[in-house]
Amino acid sequence: MELELERIYDVRGTSGTIRYYGKKICESIELPWRKNVRNVSCIPEGRYRLATQIHPVKGKQLLICDVPGRAGILIHAANDAEVELRGCIAPVSKVTAPGKGLYSRIATERLEDLVIPVIDAKEEVWLVVKGLSPGLQRRGIASPQPSPKEREELLINRKEEHEDK
Repeated sequence: MELELERIYDVRGTSGTIRYYGKKICESIELPWRKNVRNVSCIPEGRYRLATQIHPVKGKQLLICDVPGRAGILIHAANDAEVELRGCIAPVSKVTAPGKGLYSRIATERLEDLVIPVIDAKEEVWLVVKGLSPGLQRRGIASPQPSPKEREELLINRKEEHEDK
């Protein structure tokens, strides 16, 4: 299974849409792009495997695996990225402003209901995170995320992390 998260970047927060085979599952909010700095930035664009982990209080959670330079990145409910997130992705039913949304628990449950049974069946689930097309970014609708040089450094770091394991 492969999900796609298409983002719109803004200095106030990152908003997006999560799709499966082109069909919208929900929208999403994240922190702004701040060069992948822990606790203050959204994660870099890329293709990530999803897994589950068990939290003693919150139960089963969706974990985003192998994020370069990061650990413990989850997909969980939140309605205000700056207040409630430290790098994670929050599904929302509707984005109301950059990094803000409504009815996150409903959207999170919808996404989990789609994804968790697949993971429990021992099948792989992937999340492809990407920005809007360059044409839209050039027109100022979204600011580009990492520069090509930053992206190359992230890929090198990710490869080195895998080699260390």
